[in-house]
Amino acid sequence: MTGRQRLRLLGALALLIAAAIGAWLLARQPPPASRAGTTGGRLVGTMRGEPTTFNRFVGTGMPTDIVAMLTQSRLVRINRATHELEPAMAESWRVSDDGLEYTLRLRDASFSDGQPFTAGDVLFSFAAAYDVRTASPLGSALLVDGKPLQVTSPSPHEVVVRFPRPYGPGLRILDNLPIYPRHRLQAALQGGTFRTSWGTATPPPEIAGLGPFVLTSYDPARRLTFTRNPHYWGRDEHGRRLPYLDDLVLEIAADQNSELLRLQAGQVDFLQNELRPEDYLPIKQQAGRGLRLETVGPTLDSYLLWFNLARPADARRRWLGAEAFRLAVAHAVDRHAFADTVYLGAAEPAWGFVSAANRQWFASEVAGPAYDPARAAALLASLDLADRDADGVLEDDSGHPVRFSVFVRKGVTAGENGAAFVRQSLARVGVQMDVVALDLGSMMTRWGQGDYDAIYTLFSSTDTDPAGNLDFWLSSGSTHLWHPSQARPATEWEGRIDTLMQQQTRSLDPDERRRLFADVQRIFMEHLPAQSFATQHVHIATSARVANAAPAVQQPQLLWSAERLAAGIPAR
Repeated sequence: MTGRQRLRLLGALALLIAAAIGAWLLARQPPPASRAGTTGGRLVGTMRGEPTTFNRFVGTGMPTDIVAMLTQSRLVRINRATHELEPAMAESWRVSDDGLEYTLRLRDASFSDGQPFTAGDVLFSFAAAYDVRTASPLGSALLVDGKPLQVTSPSPHEVVVRFPRPYGPGLRILDNLPIYPRHRLQAALQGGTFRTSWGTATPPPEIAGLGPFVLTSYDPARRLTFTRNPHYWGRDEHGRRLPYLDDLVLEIAADQNSELLRLQAGQVDFLQNELRPEDYLPIKQQAGRGLRLETVGPTLDSYLLWFNLARPADARRRWLGAEAFRLAVAHAVDRHAFADTVYLGAAEPAWGFVSAANRQWFASEVAGPAYDPARAAALLASLDLADRDADGVLEDDSGHPVRFSVFVRKGVTAGENGAAFVRQSLARVGVQMDVVALDLGSMMTRWGQGDYDAIYTLFSSTDTDPAGNLDFWLSSGSTHLWHPSQARPATEWEGRIDTLMQQQTRSLDPDERRRLFADVQRIFMEHLPAQSFATQHVHIATSARVANAAPAVQQPQLLWSAERLAAGIPAR
């Protein structure tokens, strides 16, 4: 194929994508009410990567999160399609006049092993999250002004959650906490071994939960198999028991090319996440012949590039942690070209953590650094970085080349291609960037140990409400990516964000909350501890066998409501 032919093909693809997006913008209506699905059958999907643990209290990767979504339940959950709060293990609640205390009425339900669910399991789960030996990332997400929630139980079917001060998002904070079985894990918590409980070597029958499915087998590097939880509490609008499926199999995909081929060959029914832009056209051509294609909208998730600001500065590379260097990177990358090249036009330029798709909270008035290679060069020169030997690469004042490495997820095209584009952009201003592809487990380990220069990977927000992502925004947060779990703010601007976020979550006035969060985004954009380059448009592909899907723009787009997935045509 000639270069001109490639351009024509890309142009045709861009037009198709633009047409699909335009149709979505013009014609998209609220989703129809869910219909009853056919009961029984099996669906096969994919999972991108291996779970590092089955214990959501200590695991933070998407595979672990998916296992928890399928096998566990929370007191309340945020609907990923509507972003509204829904009852889960708490079937109802009431709020005190001062807004500080919530009394939750619990469902009459049982765990997958048949043991009854009670308030004791709720108290246990909060204790596990807050236990210092567990060091759970969920614990930091359940703090308000650094203080834990007070949880008591006046009866076996009632719990009272008291906030240390007014908290604007209210019970949305509880979407972070799965309810684990006290009868299975209390001894581990008391003995200080809860953190290592439910690892991937745990026999599946030892894992009990309140979710729609039960993990029945795990074949490393191949698949996870789930079966219907016979004790699941959920019912559909017609009173029929959920989940609809008897079995759900997730095949572990080593890379996205093989994942797509499996879908096209009918070996799997759906993918863990959205299509890559380059996959849109072949799936579009196959739609109606065994496959379905749906455009959902711009994603709420972000591919972020961040530098390690926690590690003591290497005397030879002090520039790596400098704010001027991060801003130089931002000015060096043409984000419009990035969206056209990496996402084939099916994306919009982006700069920060908050997606423009989050219309309620995105501050459109806060502009990111413009594409300006001359400004990037000036910022690098301000750090005394210059091309001292005229080889096209900058050196510091000791003659060491300006060079660093960035980790990306192996086999994930958007990450690999995005990093390659940034590498080329930085090379044009004299900065060398080495791209190192790692599997998810290795990347998370290196990040947790602080053993890296920079990382470029997908980061999923917990909630559209910024208070649901306090562990990202607060300097003390466990997912404050560039410098997690700070005892006190390492910089003045992080301290200002801490203060604003505390004020923002304290306010009960929606307009005041939006104004405060706009200030947070402004400070973030001025210092750019993490930056994005584009917001992708989400396209979902499934086999024609998948029914009752409710795609969301957040990952995982289908499995967040796996209890309603059905095999075959919905019953009419």
